[in-house]
Amino acid sequence: MATTELLRQVFEDRRPTVTAISPGFAEAVDAMEAFVLRGGKRVRPTFAWAGYRAAGPARTLPDEMLTVCAALELVQACALIHDDIIDRSDTRRGHPTIHRQFEEGHRAAGWLGAADHYGEGAAILLGDLALAWADDLLAGAGFAPDVFGQVTPVWSGMRTEVLAGQLLDIRTEASGDESPAAAHRVMRFKTAAYTVERPLQLGAVIGGGDDALVDALRSFGTDIGVAFQLRDDLLGVFGDPSVTGKPAGDDLLAGKRTALLAAALDFADTNDPVAAQKLRDGIGHDLGPADLAEITGIIENSGAVQAVEQQIDGLVDSALTTLAASNATPAAKSELTDLATAMTRRQT
Repeated sequence: MATTELLRQVFEDRRPTVTAISPGFAEAVDAMEAFVLRGGKRVRPTFAWAGYRAAGPARTLPDEMLTVCAALELVQACALIHDDIIDRSDTRRGHPTIHRQFEEGHRAAGWLGAADHYGEGAAILLGDLALAWADDLLAGAGFAPDVFGQVTPVWSGMRTEVLAGQLLDIRTEASGDESPAAAHRVMRFKTAAYTVERPLQLGAVIGGGDDALVDALRSFGTDIGVAFQLRDDLLGVFGDPSVTGKPAGDDLLAGKRTALLAAALDFADTNDPVAAQKLRDGIGHDLGPADLAEITGIIENSGAVQAVEQQIDGLVDSALTTLAASNATPAAKSELTDLATAMTRRQT
C-alpha cells in the first residue's frame, strides 16, 4: 500500500469520530484531507524508505515503515499549513492555501467577525490536528518495545527541530538579521533536518542499521537538505509560477531572509550600495511588477545566484562522498545518488 493510499485510509478510519463531533468539524477535516492527499513530491517518505533499504534492512518491518511514512506526511502538512499562515501565502500547489480557503468560506457565508482572523485560526488548529494524528500513527505503528525505544528519540528530535526552525525563521525576519549564518541555521533546522536527515535516520534505525550507517546518512541528509533549501530559495525568486505553483518573487514579498538574499546583500554592499539599499527597502513589501523586476534584477546582477549554485554543487559533492564511503547497500547508494540529483536540480 503506497503512502497516499494509507493516508486516505487514515482519514477514512477517523471519519466516524470526526463526523460525530460536528458536521462543521468534519467539513474542516475534509479540507485538510484534500490538502494532504493532493500531496507534493512525498520527499520525506522517499528518504525514509531509502534509509530503510540502506540498512539491508537487517530487520524487516515494512508495515511499520509505511506507517511512519504516512506520519511524516502529516508532520509535513502541519508545517506547510502553519508556514503559509506565517508567510501570508495565498496559494500552495496551485490551490488556495488552507487559511485563505477558510477565510473565503467565512466571507461567503456572511459570518460575524474578521474573515482573515477566522481563516488563520481554523488553519492553525488543523495544522495542530495533523501533528497530533502523526504522533498517533507512530504510537500505533506496532513496533516492538526495543525498536520503539530507538525510534521515539529520533521522532522527538525531528519535531523539536522543525518547530525551532520555524521560530528561528520568523525571528530572523523580525530582527532583520541578514547574516549568512542566520540563514543557514534556519535551513538546517527548518528544512534539512525534517526533510532529509531525520527521515533517513528513521528508516535506517527501523531497518536495524548500525551507528556508522546512521551517522553517514545523517551527514548526507544535512548536506542534501541544505542544498534542497538553497534550490528552493532560487525558485522562490526566479521560479516559473506555472511550474512552482507559487507567485513570482513570493519569498521577496514575504520578506524571507534566505541565504540567497544574504549573499546578494553582501555582494551589493561591497559593489553597489545604492542597489543594496533598494533591495533592503523592497523586500517584505507588496511590490508591483516593475519594482519586483528591479529587485530580482539586483539579486541576479549581484553574483549571488552563481554563489548559491556553487554552494549547492559543493554540498552535493560532500554528500555523495560521504555516501560512497558508507556501508549502505549498493542499491541504496544508487537510489540516494539519483535522489540527491533530483532534489537539487529540480524546477518545482
